Amino acid sequence: MAYSLKLTANTPEGAFLMYILIIGKNGQLAYELANSIPAGITARFVSSQELDISNQAAVHTLITAEQPDAVINAAAYTAVDKAETEQEQAFNINAKGPQYLAEACQSIGAHLVQVSTDFVFDGTANTPYTPDSTPNPVSVYGSSKLAGERGVQQALPSATIIRTSWVYSSHGNNFVKTMLRLMNEKEQLGVVADQIGAPTWAAGLARVCWQAAQQKPAGIYHWSDAGVASWYDFAVAIQSLARCKGLLNKQIPVNAIETADYPTPAKRPSYSVLSSSSLQQALNIKSVHWREQLNAMLNEALV
Repeated sequence: MAYSLKLTANTPEGAFLMYILIIGKNGQLAYELANSIPAGITARFVSSQELDISNQAAVHTLITAEQPDAVINAAAYTAVDKAETEQEQAFNINAKGPQYLAEACQSIGAHLVQVSTDFVFDGTANTPYTPDSTPNPVSVYGSSKLAGERGVQQALPSATIIRTSWVYSSHGNNFVKTMLRLMNEKEQLGVVADQIGAPTWAAGLARVCWQAAQQKPAGIYHWSDAGVASWYDFAVAIQSLARCKGLLNKQIPVNAIETADYPTPAKRPSYSVLSSSSLQQALNIKSVHWREQLNAMLNEALV
């Protein structure tokens, strides 16, 4: 079975290499992980076609054969609305898979970084959720991710679990790329203004995952870019910055609408701002404001 291999060019010959296995080869987080491999790290990326993480035997066989120092699980079932009807698939990937990875890591003494979501919360808070806040998911997707967290903690208490929110990248399908496409196609847009959270550039999240894999803080943590926004605020900023960069050929009205005006099969938390302070302290890093990160991502789109 063949896996892609990447090694940083600036690693001195003969230097000690930490070997990290990345599960989830084709998503936007994996894309950013591949673009930011730290010096001294050998990384292998495994796709869902190469490994079915809901197959316990296959997971144990791979981890045992590869003997990684750490595993970053960037694989997830993220179709939030489809999960309402594809519950078994969502739980297989988001709950069983992480648990099997944790069990396999425990068996060889490897660290695990598991990426989770703000959707484990119900959105009834009015101050940022901390890692100690009580989860109460309101969707199948959120429930499946919470089950994954609990399976990881039970099998491997030393694992790092990182909840994040509103992830986007220059790669893959996400809100930023959807807005850019629709703003070129449509005469006006309505965007939900009563769901509040924080956008997170996957490139920043990737760097946090690399640090967590190396420094191995145990427990549940949160990570998002700094600041707060509604989806409407986010969309307005996307258009403003993209227009300045010549990525959009026109400006259209962006109208604030309510969640009730845009019904979806899955319920979303109306407030899901995450407090990243504990992870900032654990890894000695600072989060950057989401608008600055958005600007950096859009600069990539110009290249």
